[in-house]
Amino acid sequence: MSAPFEERSGVVPCGTPWGRWYQTLEEVFIEVRVPPGTRAKDVRCSLQSRHIALSVRGQEVLQGKLFDSTITDEGTWTLEDRKLIRIVLMKTNRDAGNCWTSLLEDEYAADPWVQDQMQRKLTLERFQRENPGFDFSGAEISGNYSKGGPDFSSLEK
Repeated sequence: MSAPFEERSGVVPCGTPWGRWYQTLEEVFIEVRVPPGTRAKDVRCSLQSRHIALSVRGQEVLQGKLFDSTITDEGTWTLEDRKLIRIVLMKTNRDAGNCWTSLLEDEYAADPWVQDQMQRKLTLERFQRENPGFDFSGAEISGNYSKGGPDFSSLEK
C-alpha cells in the first residue's frame, strides 16, 4: 500500500507581499512572514467561512472575502518560531475541479502559469486518492486536466 499523498511534494506556491499561499484538494495554506520576536498576543486572526482578517501588532496584514467557502470550525492558525504565521483553511468543496485561482475574491491571484501548475498538482492528488496502489510522485500530467482532469468513475473496474 502506498503512502498518502504528500501535501508538500510539488507544492505550487503563489507569492504575495506578505508571504505565500498554496493548496491541496482539501486545504488552503497561508504563510505570513511577521517581524522576528512576534508573540501570539500580538496577533489577531479571524477565520470565517468566506472571510479572513489578520493583523499583527495592530497593523492589518490580510483582510477580505475568500475565493471560496471554508469550514469555519476547521480553520487554524499557528505562530512558528515567532516569525511565521501559518493559517490552514479546510475547503468546503474538495474536488480537483475546485482549484482556487486566488486567495481572496479580488486579491492575491496566481498568475496563469502558477494556476496551471496548481491545477496539475490537484489533478495528480485526485489520481493518487482514486488509485492508492500506484505511485504518482514522479508523474507528469498533460492533456485535459482542467476542472480536475478526466472522469473515470463510469468505467468498469
